[in-house]
Amino acid sequence: MSHRPESARKQRARADGVVARWLWHSFVRHRLHFIGLAVVFMVLEALTLGAFSYLIQPMFDEVFIAGDRESVFLVALAMALVFFGRGLARLAHKAVMTWQSEAATAELQSILLAHLIRLDQGFFKRNAPGILIERVRGDSAALRRVFSSLITGFGRDGAGVIVLFSVALWTDWQWTLIALLGLPLLGLPLIAIQRLIRRRSTEARLAAAESSNRLDETFHGIATLQLTGSEGREIGRFREIMRGFVRKATRAAIGQAAVPTVMDFGAAIGFGLVLIYGGMQIIDGTRTVGQFMSFFTALGLLFDPLRRFTALTAEWQNILASLERTHALLQVQAKVTNPPPPHLPVPDRRHASVELRGVSFAYEAEPVLNDLSFVAPAGKTTAIVGPSGAGKTTVFTLLTRLADVDAGEVLIGGQDVRGMDLVALRRLFAVVSQDTALFDETIRDNILMGVEGVSEAALDSALSAAHVDDFLPLLSDGLDTLAGPRGSSLSGGQRQRVAIAR
Repeated sequence: MSHRPESARKQRARADGVVARWLWHSFVRHRLHFIGLAVVFMVLEALTLGAFSYLIQPMFDEVFIAGDRESVFLVALAMALVFFGRGLARLAHKAVMTWQSEAATAELQSILLAHLIRLDQGFFKRNAPGILIERVRGDSAALRRVFSSLITGFGRDGAGVIVLFSVALWTDWQWTLIALLGLPLLGLPLIAIQRLIRRRSTEARLAAAESSNRLDETFHGIATLQLTGSEGREIGRFREIMRGFVRKATRAAIGQAAVPTVMDFGAAIGFGLVLIYGGMQIIDGTRTVGQFMSFFTALGLLFDPLRRFTALTAEWQNILASLERTHALLQVQAKVTNPPPPHLPVPDRRHASVELRGVSFAYEAEPVLNDLSFVAPAGKTTAIVGPSGAGKTTVFTLLTRLADVDAGEVLIGGQDVRGMDLVALRRLFAVVSQDTALFDETIRDNILMGVEGVSEAALDSALSAAHVDDFLPLLSDGLDTLAGPRGSSLSGGQRQRVAIAR
């Protein structure tokens, strides 16, 4: 019975190690020079805290209690310089780390999109757009926290703990050890809390993805919702999803907040013991008020970065919960890939017949085509008819290799499409679907879609053939008019004409 949990822990540790190595090699290592610069400023900030707590003792013992009026101004100037230096150091490291965190997050999101955009249609049938949007935008944002929370925490709070602990030890090592007596008792509670945080954070991210998907479907189908009077039903469904998200996000936040709370329990024990022991020594005259104030200033400042520092393990669990899903997404392999050269020749579209031989295909476990064979001769119009769900769209999907057959062959001009260059193959086809896909770019860009070297004469010919030039004069910027999200600034007929011109 004990072997299974141990095995699961080892598997989890290995998986965490894989994500950590990927994170290091892909996003952290080549930024070390910037991180190092930021850490220098973090150490300077920590040193100013140490200087402040160290100056407390002479300020009390040698100035205030001794009644040295002349030194008051020097102490005030020294304190002002300390805080001025701290402010500059904090600004510098925040600027550098914010820059690097945003750059790394943008890089990861671009990598994710570049990977996802090349996956096959089966993947997108299994994963809703809203879920993928949340994975790209939401989960990848955890990388931002690696820089802003994790690295900053290790640098700033780690240096702060070392500097302030050194000041406390220098002031009185016995008081320091007494103050830390409560910390060993916190080990087991902290381990239990960290495991809880990992689980709760995963649940919260999944709930966030569900809400993003619901919003995407709602706005995409807004006309249908309004025409069917389903607004109230949709609002109710979204509220139910958000109630679940609030519950899970709250549990995750409580788990993270529990770490510094547990640290406060340990601090309370330590503070109480030092107050009793140190207070008696001051009363006996073996310690000064200045020493006590300097120590308590250092200790008071110490527990704040110490709380944050110990909370880094909880933050790391939260970050891992998101980044392991992001990393898993990058491990998904495209089932349709470009064949290695040499490629089969792509025939002239005007003289190429289309043939399916014994083609079978299924989306996951759902059969769509079974031993389908037909020939569409070159130079003739061939219509494929059938009831909804019969596989008409799937035939086009297989012709363009948006998916590959499970059995059989798809031939164009007698050549198997799986041996052709993907880009060249897909340029043989033009598609105008009922749901025309336009992007929030200019009409010109929507027509060209990355095709280079198109002359103005060829473009004008396409505009005329598709009757786009009929409505171009009505648009404020002509071909440079933005089509809007999903072509929303154009009518349905105008969108289809743009697609025909494409």
